[in-house]
Amino acid sequence: MADIKLDVLSIAAHRDDTEIVSGGTIIKMVDLGYAVGILDLTEGESGSRGSAENRRNEAECASKVMGIKYRHNLGLPDAGLYDTQENALKVAKIIRETKPELVILPYWKQRHPDHAAASQTGYRGCFLAGLGKMPIDGKPYRPRKIIYSTSFHDDNPSFVVDITDQFKRKCEAVACYKTQFEEKPGEREVYPPARNIFDYMEIRNRQYGYMIGVKYAECFIQKEKMSLDDPLKLPGKSI
Repeated sequence: MADIKLDVLSIAAHRDDTEIVSGGTIIKMVDLGYAVGILDLTEGESGSRGSAENRRNEAECASKVMGIKYRHNLGLPDAGLYDTQENALKVAKIIRETKPELVILPYWKQRHPDHAAASQTGYRGCFLAGLGKMPIDGKPYRPRKIIYSTSFHDDNPSFVVDITDQFKRKCEAVACYKTQFEEKPGEREVYPPARNIFDYMEIRNRQYGYMIGVKYAECFIQKEKMSLDDPLKLPGKSI
């Protein structure tokens, strides 16, 4: 699936990460007509529940629900993901092949070390992809915009995306990961609590929706300041 031109690429450590934290936004971008893809860095082979093969099949199910055009897995070590030059160059190769305008990365503050490493490696890969002398195929290319998904973190977001029309499909995509989130007595729960992941998404996405006067939403941060030509066209109400 190389050399497909994408508008949006989400980079995450594990299969199901994108679906949980920004799945509604991914689906919304598909609804808007954009070519959207996901790059999973590991196969999830070290997870407490399921196997790499299980999670590959589940990811295929979720991809169909979301309607994305591209999904690739780098096969880096699960529970052993590090921000190294070698790993970043593998990401950079995908950036050159898919040429996304927008890249969505995990927020850099994370409980799971793999998630934090995915944020760092993703950014480094985007940067290295633009350097002409890097030992990777393809012409230099960098995405125009990088944003960070902050859903389930309490830091102030830069902006919030209304996913009211997409929330049901987001839940359907997450439900594809039966090995991770289907209740099975006696099995260890995945964090956030596996049996309650849908309640958790309901509560958090409702909370973010309340911020902007809609039913469901997801939050994002961008590191740079936002440029604006016409303040009268700012969305939302202040009072």
